[in-house]
Amino acid sequence: MERSLVLIKPDAVQRGLIGCILMRLEQRGLKFVAMKMIQIDRKLAEKHYDVHRDKPFFEGLISFITSSPVIAIVIEGNNVVKMIRRMMGDTNPLNSAPGTIRGDFAILTGQDPTHNLIHGSDSPENAVKEIKLFFDDDELCSYRRDLIGWF
Repeated sequence: MERSLVLIKPDAVQRGLIGCILMRLEQRGLKFVAMKMIQIDRKLAEKHYDVHRDKPFFEGLISFITSSPVIAIVIEGNNVVKMIRRMMGDTNPLNSAPGTIRGDFAILTGQDPTHNLIHGSDSPENAVKEIKLFFDDDELCSYRRDLIGWF
């Protein structure tokens, strides 16, 4: 079974969109196996965004993701990484289709387009690494969903 890390970012937390985003993910039949609100510090932010360290927008990413609490979630399911990526919409909200989380809720106010409400792992391999950054193994819950046969 595949897992993905999802972060509901500071702009979504500040705008009161946590419930809307969680509802969309859950309504797709996705299984939440861990969730918590955290304030990301610079050290964790730098580890999470290390792949972007040499890019001109790196400092903006760090500043943004540490500006307010986030909701960190581990979601489990078949092809969950691809499904969540499609549900989120394009990284740049300007290019996100209606019906996606970013297409329906993102607001472009001249801010960096990385202020885009939600992060989802981009591959199953990166999901494993990202989950380890945000969760200890004992924070992940394994359980059977009785309704899983219906999906």
